[in-house]
Amino acid sequence: MSTTTVRTIQHRVGGQETSGSSTRTSPVWDPATGEQQAEVLLAEREDVDAAVAAARAAFESWRDVSVTRRAKIMFAFRELVERHVDDLARVVASEHGKIVEDAKGEVIRGLEVVEYACGIPQLLKGEFSEQISTDVDSFSFRQPLGVCAGITPFNFPVMVPMWMHPMAIASGNTFVLKPSERDPSASNLVAELYAEAGLLDGVFNVMHGDKVAVDALLDNQDVAAISFVGSTPVAKYIHARATENRKRVQALGGAKNHAIVLPDANLEFAANQLTAAGYGSAGQRCMAISVGVAVGPAGDELVQQLSERARSIKVGPGLDPESEMGPVVTAQARDRIAGYIQQGADDGADVVVDGRELETGSGGFYLGPTLIDRVTPDMSVYRDEIFGPVLSMVRAEDLDEAIALINANSFANGAAIFTSSGRAARRFQRDVQVGMVGVNVPIPVPMAFHSFGGWKQSLFGDTHIHGPEGVRFYTRGKVVTSRWPEEVPGAAQERGHLHFPTAE
Repeated sequence: MSTTTVRTIQHRVGGQETSGSSTRTSPVWDPATGEQQAEVLLAEREDVDAAVAAARAAFESWRDVSVTRRAKIMFAFRELVERHVDDLARVVASEHGKIVEDAKGEVIRGLEVVEYACGIPQLLKGEFSEQISTDVDSFSFRQPLGVCAGITPFNFPVMVPMWMHPMAIASGNTFVLKPSERDPSASNLVAELYAEAGLLDGVFNVMHGDKVAVDALLDNQDVAAISFVGSTPVAKYIHARATENRKRVQALGGAKNHAIVLPDANLEFAANQLTAAGYGSAGQRCMAISVGVAVGPAGDELVQQLSERARSIKVGPGLDPESEMGPVVTAQARDRIAGYIQQGADDGADVVVDGRELETGSGGFYLGPTLIDRVTPDMSVYRDEIFGPVLSMVRAEDLDEAIALINANSFANGAAIFTSSGRAARRFQRDVQVGMVGVNVPIPVPMAFHSFGGWKQSLFGDTHIHGPEGVRFYTRGKVVTSRWPEEVPGAAQERGHLHFPTAE
């Protein structure tokens, strides 16, 4: 009787793979088959402390590396990631379940942040003011914080970490990444590419783990800043514990993104866009459209078109080039999403397309696209972040009611409007209370040279991620005021004044 050996995914610290001290592991599944393909080691507190110590030691050298040299390493890293897009995409598809083309898109969007970080010499330029007083000049510059850490979710195992570590590292910091234990392999491959690009050992470290590792990062006094993307309850917890430990924190939480469709919109275009935004990556996106708001007479026709498109989506393994949507990440996720669909039906909503009826003939974690109409704000399918291929439709009488509906929601990541009216679009973008707005664009994720982040319960902390705010988050400002008095041999020096200094 033969036995199959399950490979073990190790940490990567100081440029080397290591098993650390822990014997605890977590299974890594193949969502397309339901079979375990690997196990990942879960770090203990002492393992995390060792990774932070390696990062702290590397910081003393890395902070002194010239900004031009840092930029060159980022350019080299960018070229290597681009060369390995297919490899990274296949790793993501095999562990997350999303289709390969979707995974490629994730890697490419992550690369945009790397490209932005390549411009770090320009981004870190300070300011200079000459002769602010007699013989006095003043100038400012920004310096790195030290060891920074990222705690990232399963849904974008390449892109979301790339929102963090390129900006942190290019700014002169060192980094410890704690990726999701559900799809950990991509982070190790990224670490290998950094090493090949010439990054010093210990500047980028990967520590796999669960809550034990998270708490160790939050408590370690050598960690200066924490970046997090995940659910709102965890974001709230991380923000509270990290700030209590006097760390700088950006914690991005959950979302319930709405898309308003006005009667003057091109309904065929809107239906195509909502279908892609609702069911892409099996709905496992923090910027997925999970609520469509049909205004006035747009509702019935829009729901009809959405139902036709949802039924036509080909669901299958992420590595199958014929698949348009893959499975969800785990069996637990599938069952939780199915429970929301049932609750919506029990609450009186109309389940127009039921993803629970999907039959694939495999043991994977599949759930088909689901469309639920006549949803009301009191239902759990509306209130909660489902994080699955479920699109809920709400009806509104007019634009006022639709905007009020969005503004009453506790989540405020993003929102979109579909309309042919510039006046309606302008009013929407001014009045809606969310961090990111799309006009005829369903998923308004900004390019890397802008910053990403929501409002309300979708963000804890003051700073959005990547872009200009990312540079500010990973650095701190310093202002120098200097005077070089003229040296006159034999002349007495002017006596200092005791009053408050001014520029007079």
